[in-house]
Amino acid sequence: MIAKIIRGSEIAAQIQEELKERVKKLKERGVTPGLGVVLVGQDPASVSYVTAKAKAAAEIGIYEETINLPADVPEEEVLKTVDRLNRDPKFHGVLVQLPLLKHVSTEKVINYISPEKDVDAFHPVNVGKLLRGEPCPLPCTPHGVQELLIRSGYSPEGKHVVICGRSNIVGKPLAAILMQKKKGANATVTICHTGTKDLPSITRQADILVAAMGSPKAITADMVREGTVVIDVGVNRVEDPTAARGFRLVGDSDFETIKEKAAAITPVPGGVGPMTVIMLMMNTVEAAERVAG
Repeated sequence: MIAKIIRGSEIAAQIQEELKERVKKLKERGVTPGLGVVLVGQDPASVSYVTAKAKAAAEIGIYEETINLPADVPEEEVLKTVDRLNRDPKFHGVLVQLPLLKHVSTEKVINYISPEKDVDAFHPVNVGKLLRGEPCPLPCTPHGVQELLIRSGYSPEGKHVVICGRSNIVGKPLAAILMQKKKGANATVTICHTGTKDLPSITRQADILVAAMGSPKAITADMVREGTVVIDVGVNRVEDPTAARGFRLVGDSDFETIKEKAAAITPVPGGVGPMTVIMLMMNTVEAAERVAG
């Protein structure tokens, strides 16, 4: 068995076309979706992410504005910037690029974003609504995983999904999304973490196995049952003298050996990554649609 490769880049392109149509309809009604991004400092990875988001917004027709703040900006100034974006009607979505520098409280900044404009879906109000199954923006990477599964023909409905990782960004919200009594969800979910005993015995029970541990090649072929669908959320830099940049990106699963057993698997890069950005765009468009009624 050679696994089907689930390419997030291709599925993200499909969603992009759908969003272009939705934006076109909004503009016909006089509404242009707007996204305000706050970038503190010039961390290369953060700058790269923000640039990718701006490019995606432009391609779809979303108005995007990045507010660059210096690395030594006082926390109060970051909060004032967020407040200004909250109150400005031309922005339907507001996000602050993470991680923030140590002198700025991530928790305080996230809590300051208006829940209605919280397109990252990190605000406690939206986290609570997600758990309760109420309508709210969905966190981008977990929602992207759900869309990947549905659109590639591996709906989680009725399946046993094992998630390795319990982060607030992926593991916990993904479990909350997939356990809901809704179409495209309705899964039996098990979460594994560093305190899990005999991890392989649990991962081998999975119909769908999600690797979100932040550890390169932590999921090996012996931990995967034949015919399992493997979604790899991890992005890790490993040294590679043969690569032009001296490193390459690998996931949290051992792609080369697992693809011999799995029914389907996402590559790294090109798997879950492109979905995160496009779901952010979807949240922005949906926020504009709510305002437009």
